[in-house]
Amino acid sequence: MTDLNKRSLIKLAALTAVASAALIGCGKKEEAAAPAAAPAPAPAAAEAPKAEPLKVAFAYVGPVGDGGWTFAHDNGRKAVEAEFGDKVVTSFVENVPESADAERVLRDLAGQGNKLIFGTTFGYMEPMLKVAPDFKDVKFEHATGYKTAENMRTYDSRTYEGAYMAGVIAGSMTKSNTLGVVASIPIPEVIRNINSFTLGAQSVNPKVKTKVVWVNGWFDPPKETEAATSLINGGADVLMQNTDSSAVLQTAEKMGKRAFGWDSDMTAYGPKAHLGSAVINWGPYYKKAVKDALEGTWSTGGVWWGHKEGAIDMVSIAEDVPAEAKAKIDTIKAGLKDGSFSIWKGPIVGQDGKEVLAKDAVADDKFLGGIKFYVKGVEGKLPN
Repeated sequence: MTDLNKRSLIKLAALTAVASAALIGCGKKEEAAAPAAAPAPAPAAAEAPKAEPLKVAFAYVGPVGDGGWTFAHDNGRKAVEAEFGDKVVTSFVENVPESADAERVLRDLAGQGNKLIFGTTFGYMEPMLKVAPDFKDVKFEHATGYKTAENMRTYDSRTYEGAYMAGVIAGSMTKSNTLGVVASIPIPEVIRNINSFTLGAQSVNPKVKTKVVWVNGWFDPPKETEAATSLINGGADVLMQNTDSSAVLQTAEKMGKRAFGWDSDMTAYGPKAHLGSAVINWGPYYKKAVKDALEGTWSTGGVWWGHKEGAIDMVSIAEDVPAEAKAKIDTIKAGLKDGSFSIWKGPIVGQDGKEVLAKDAVADDKFLGGIKFYVKGVEGKLPN
């Protein structure tokens, strides 16, 4: 092969190499391999279904705005809502009469899915006893009664402790030595409060006597006003009531006499007449009952709480009440708290002069729950 041919072949090879490189440089670049797909996350565990709130219902004998008994119960209901939040749903029916209508309301509340139902007056006891067996999965609570069932228990507040403290103040403030009580219905609870009021007054003023007018109802402002007026016209200058409205205090205010708030702080209804309020705090018990139901520890039986448990107190005592009386109230509260003081401790004599509690004997709850007599110092005949 000649040199010319060799050079021609070398040149051709070189041109071929250059052309190949150019073609590669101008061609589409190879795409990088896609990264391996990440493994799919494991499916999240299903959240446990949220527990349905406990439905709690209250049957009230009066209006929530009565300023007394029902108002105090409704404050307890609100305390439950504040304590348990979305764990509960509460409702109430007000002005439920103590009659066959109460049974209808209780059945309706159970039928609506309420699993805890409170009946807040003595007259609901028999209707609740009829309803309870038909709703075994519902827990029934009856205020101030004494009959129970498998799914029905009772609860009460020792209102007589507040009545006794009111009596101490009344006995210290009266000028006529005549006290008056506007009473609702002649059941042991109310009779016990009249007697305790009188005993408290006699502990500081043995000359005291107590007059009583019965109105045969819990909430009847016109009748309560009429009864209070009658007592004042009869010589009473300090009044207490075992009714649910503020009518007695308001009447005392208008007629220039003194009186007490009952069940709730009633200062605002008669600031000049007001000597103090014997109040009930239902919150502690209602929170306990709801907690029992939520935790599955609810059981039948009876509960009776007083000042010791934070259920009863005497509040907003007037400035002109003597310091000695205020000090005595403080001593009574401390004694009730630690168990060193008993209101019903003998000797106690009945209206007929016969001893009903021997010297140094302390009344038990059975005795207190069956009081159907007036103590010495209470005037008039006890209704049947």
